[in-house]
Amino acid sequence: MGNGRAAESNDQDYGLRFTDALSECLHPAVIAVNRERVVTAFNLYAEKLLKLPASKVINQPADTLPEPLCKLIDRTLASGDAEDREEISWSGTRLMASAFASGKAPASVAIVLHDLGPVQALERNMRQLDRLASVGALSASMAHEIKNAMVAVRTFADVLVNQNKNADLADIVRRELQRIDGIVGQMLRLAGPTKPNLAPVRLHGLLEHAMRLVEHTTGAKNLRLRQDFNARPDVVPGDEYQLHQAFLNLFFNAIEAMEPGGELRVKTEFLEKSRAVLISVADNGSGVAAENLPRLFDAFFTTKQQGTGLGLPITKRIIEEHKGDITVESEPDKGTTFHVRLPL
Repeated sequence: MGNGRAAESNDQDYGLRFTDALSECLHPAVIAVNRERVVTAFNLYAEKLLKLPASKVINQPADTLPEPLCKLIDRTLASGDAEDREEISWSGTRLMASAFASGKAPASVAIVLHDLGPVQALERNMRQLDRLASVGALSASMAHEIKNAMVAVRTFADVLVNQNKNADLADIVRRELQRIDGIVGQMLRLAGPTKPNLAPVRLHGLLEHAMRLVEHTTGAKNLRLRQDFNARPDVVPGDEYQLHQAFLNLFFNAIEAMEPGGELRVKTEFLEKSRAVLISVADNGSGVAAENLPRLFDAFFTTKQQGTGLGLPITKRIIEEHKGDITVESEPDKGTTFHVRLPL
């Protein structure tokens, strides 16, 4: 009897040491349950993944754990299988749960949890990279061919404009050519990084010009334009054409999100601590659902029926090429605000 108790004590000590090692050394979430279905170990990573404090789980029945884990534990205890695994969902997180037992009559079960979120994000990123590579090659090829065709068209348009200076047709041709040229520029920018040609740019003048260009659209939708330019100084090193395109994308994005009677607000302020200008573009439109916010700058992601999902990714690339950053905050049915920070 004495030897049996000593052996049992040694086994318990070994179990404690093993549990401590699991708790302290392993990054995956680790849970241990004995054959009485009492939780004996619940490490820090298990707390984070399951959003449960260890103090409310350890030395408590396994029923305090999420139901999918309870079923896995009961199945492992009943079957005695050395290993069992199952993909489960808890609190919006996908987890791979692996159960390990010591034999057909297991004294305990160890559960190891891995967060599948990073793996799924990596898979999405890889698919995104494949699509970007394909569209990049296609865009570069199409842009090259369009540029070649545009040489002849531009020559004809110049002759037309010179001979018919007051004709509406000449203005239409010129405007449409500029639009095509802008589309080609977007395709080339998406196909590969275009280094900006930096020169001093007065942001307030650039923003005012961009707002004038969207006035006809806001007027047609009965939208209000409001500007609140407070940044002093407002001159940044930048490529005027690229920055103009970036803010036009934000303006049109806001206009499309609003119903008649809405308001587009453009505000600037000087950030003295970081020596930068903060430009905020806000609307009171439909807003963006919380689950869509992380993907807002992903290429080809769009919630619009006729959208391409390219405007915001291009805008983000332009801002980052100017050593700045762009963030967004939004609430459904209340509106969206984009914050652009550009260093002086």
